[in-house]
Amino acid sequence: MPFSSRQGADVPEQQPPLVLDPTGADHHAEQRALRARGPATQVDILGVTAWSVSDPDLLKALLTSPDVSKDPRAHWPAFAETAPTWPLALWVAVTNMFTAYGGDHRRLRRMVAPAFSARRIAALQPVIESLVADLLDALAERPGDEVVDLRERLAYPLPITVISRLMGVPDVHTPEFRAAVDGVFDTTLTVEQATQNTRALYKWLDALIEAKRVTPADDLTSALIMARDEEGAGDALTHEELRDTLLLVISAGYETTVNVIDQAITTLLTDPAQLAHVRAGRASWADVVEETLRHEPAVKHLPLRYAVRDIPLPDGRRILAGDPILASYAAANRHPSWHGPSADTFDATRPAKDHLAFGHGIHFCLGAPLARLEVGTVLRMLFARFPGLELAAPAGELQPVPSLISNGHREVPVRLGGGRG
Repeated sequence: MPFSSRQGADVPEQQPPLVLDPTGADHHAEQRALRARGPATQVDILGVTAWSVSDPDLLKALLTSPDVSKDPRAHWPAFAETAPTWPLALWVAVTNMFTAYGGDHRRLRRMVAPAFSARRIAALQPVIESLVADLLDALAERPGDEVVDLRERLAYPLPITVISRLMGVPDVHTPEFRAAVDGVFDTTLTVEQATQNTRALYKWLDALIEAKRVTPADDLTSALIMARDEEGAGDALTHEELRDTLLLVISAGYETTVNVIDQAITTLLTDPAQLAHVRAGRASWADVVEETLRHEPAVKHLPLRYAVRDIPLPDGRRILAGDPILASYAAANRHPSWHGPSADTFDATRPAKDHLAFGHGIHFCLGAPLARLEVGTVLRMLFARFPGLELAAPAGELQPVPSLISNGHREVPVRLGGGRG
């Protein structure tokens, strides 16, 4: 039954769901289409109908509302029927703080938070600078006119190595594990491929847990295992929570940072005026990081949340209890009501660079300070070392990663140039 028939003649007729492109081929056009359909609109996300929210005020309100949950087992009636045949099942079926609600979320977040304290992140700065220096040294050995993929040679290895050290994970950058994590963000996989990918991830994580149980160390993985194994611990992790928490921290700890490094470099090389702002002191590297997070956030859409009870919308429609909700961060970040008519323009000198790239409310990303540190360090050191850096292909020809979630490029081909610092 149309919403207008159920809720009154003044309520607009609900449009057919907008089908989101699983390849993310033209996400900017998709974001404009979402905003044009109002503060919230129904979309088809790989066969599941959800409410995409692109209005920043409404989205922030929902992200902080007790009427919205991330627990599908408790608040999505269609979960049991949908999950086995949905390619994005892992995004909603995991049992960690990403999908927890209420007290469970507080318990799980409390166990992970110490690893991302201000003290620990500050202590990582010299480590990150040393890692970046080593990666740039390796790049400097290449001929200046050779085409180099900076996503592969810089944006990937830094976050992988950093999160490996934080978690105490050996060889996390092996091709098998990296391919499996990439598969989590690839929304073009079939149900069978996604299921096989999940099995590979869990096999790897189970092996990691067993190895750390035998030989613990001073790292977050060992600390979580200890909390799991302690008898009588009132808030101890279940095995599923332990495994899925490791999956969340390890995969999210590098995939998203890769994308921000990728997007920042691409934008600066596409628009030299922005780089000139930094070199002239009109903007800082921190400004570039924040504007990148606003302009091209690492995650375009984040599945899923659920209405605990009916939620009225500004136009008179209602999100009904049990309806899935999709946080469309990229569309919200560029909303004209938030950043004016220039919202689609990258401007490192923009006074207000507020964004939702790290979420909002109780699920705000714990790794945000670490990501900011990594991206800022890479940009500062890269452009100092290679002042002649240039894209080796027109920006319009760069191919997006095949995902409606992840926001990056398949490759960032550059020439390092002469005049190296």
